Amino acid sequence: MSSRNSIQITPRPSNERGHADHGWLKTFHTFSFAGYRDARHESWGALRVLNEDRVAARTGFGTHSHQTYEIFSYVISGKLEHQDSMGNTEILPRGALQMTSTGTGISHSEKANGTQEVHFCQIWASPRPGQGRGKPAYFTRNFTDEEKKNRFALLVAPDNSVGVSQDREDSGPAPIRSELRMYASLIHPGISLVHAPVGNSHKKKGYIHVIQKSGYNAAQGEGITLRIGSQVDGPQIELREGDGAYLVYEPGAELRVENDSQGIAEILLFDLE
Repeated sequence: MSSRNSIQITPRPSNERGHADHGWLKTFHTFSFAGYRDARHESWGALRVLNEDRVAARTGFGTHSHQTYEIFSYVISGKLEHQDSMGNTEILPRGALQMTSTGTGISHSEKANGTQEVHFCQIWASPRPGQGRGKPAYFTRNFTDEEKKNRFALLVAPDNSVGVSQDREDSGPAPIRSELRMYASLIHPGISLVHAPVGNSHKKKGYIHVIQKSGYNAAQGEGITLRIGSQVDGPQIELREGDGAYLVYEPGAELRVENDSQGIAEILLFDLE
């Protein structure tokens, strides 16, 4: 049984994710998606999709439709070209985040712009009850590496949170019609960070993902090594690039993340109900 102030951590190894190599698209799926189905990994709280995609230069996802879900992309390298039925046309570089509240329905395309592959994480969240049939909306935000250096920078937050702007382009987190917060961090070698989930008055869920920057399907021993565990007690586990972990926080628990390698670790961290 977990003790108070501890965290239950369930690893999600990279080599157990769903994955596919379509030539133009190399992709990993944390949760069931497309042709990958696993009843043990359907969703986690509001988090429904976490795909790590690499799209070859001058190729991409043609125009297709979505509704209901909150869909956002975090660009890791290259440039992502976005077009949609709301009239948005945009080229998104590293550090950009684009959010689409699909609501009653939108169509969009996502392609690699220019002569380089684009590497990005595509994330879907389930909306709060009653929010899934709203008017579609689109937002973009840009975050520098410096803003994420050795801290958990808040990139996405519920649209009803204090200080979250509803402007299409602004500073601060992108608004989402969901009970989800997403942070990003660039953790330098030897650095430890501590995170307390927002509103931690009862058991809360979380998820952590280590971006796989060494390349598609890199060997498990390559790249970054992180150690994560409770700030108070409980075991630590080791994560490498592409790995993730399900988190369940006991009341008052804080997560400690330490970069135990020589390179810079790029992390996505989610707070979930």
